[in-house]
Amino acid sequence: MKLVPLTDWLRGGSKFEWNGLRIFARHEGRGEPLLLLHGFPTASWDWSALWEPLSKRFHVYTLDLVGYGSSDKPKDFDYRIEQQADLVEAWLAKEGVTEYHVLAHDYGDTVAQELLARHLEHSAKQRLRSLCMLNGGLFPEKHRARFTQKLLLSPLGPWLARKLTQEKLGRSLNAILEKPLDPAEIAGFWQLLEHNNGREVLTKLITYIPQRRNNRDRWVGALENHNMPMRFINGADDPISGEHMLYHYRKLVPRPDTILLRGIGHYPQVEAPSETLRHFLEFHDMLPSTLMHFLEDEKR
Repeated sequence: MKLVPLTDWLRGGSKFEWNGLRIFARHEGRGEPLLLLHGFPTASWDWSALWEPLSKRFHVYTLDLVGYGSSDKPKDFDYRIEQQADLVEAWLAKEGVTEYHVLAHDYGDTVAQELLARHLEHSAKQRLRSLCMLNGGLFPEKHRARFTQKLLLSPLGPWLARKLTQEKLGRSLNAILEKPLDPAEIAGFWQLLEHNNGREVLTKLITYIPQRRNNRDRWVGALENHNMPMRFINGADDPISGEHMLYHYRKLVPRPDTILLRGIGHYPQVEAPSETLRHFLEFHDMLPSTLMHFLEDEKR
């Protein structure tokens, strides 16, 4: 299993309008709705290695969040996590989704935490059924930002973004992976980042790091007070949010369900898609309603 060619991935999606912005999205499959949320600085293509097997069991939904991938990247947008959650809820409502499961990674974890907080306060537009997260800065006190991320947050951020190249992006990504990307994958991620002048909004996108600190009570509180099936699958060798993040999760989250992937870095769904899929499906096999729906669908 590996990432599908980017051209094939883009061809399988379409765009919809939200608040005057054009958003790239894909959905396919049958069964219960499953939403995939991507991380920084990449896009929904991250999930392409898992797309086909997941779509055989779920109706899978994913999108490029505002500022990412093939979606619009406006300079005058605030890029608050709450806005990305608004986008998700609006799209799901447009598609007629009333309840759903989530598989998230990195930046997408934080969007998922906001959706979970809304679920707990009964303000969500849809019912959240379960949450599975991959490597991400769930707890800001344990997030180990890279030097490049710190520079993007500094006054040097705009200069650094202008100087970014495909080669530098590849080095940055491979520095947080245990299994390096091949040149075609790096080229694909660069194409998605460059689309719609994406480098110009990197300094706004990176503000998710201080947003996590400012909203810690809400987003960490959602994990501490959750009332649903939840699993954390973690690449142990990720220097940003690896094994140390999982151990903190076990301390703070009640009834922690965690999987530690040795020899895997920040992108489990790219580095170890088969293993990630196995642990995700194992998690869902423990949810009686999900398994029953799947078995009934198979009979049909």
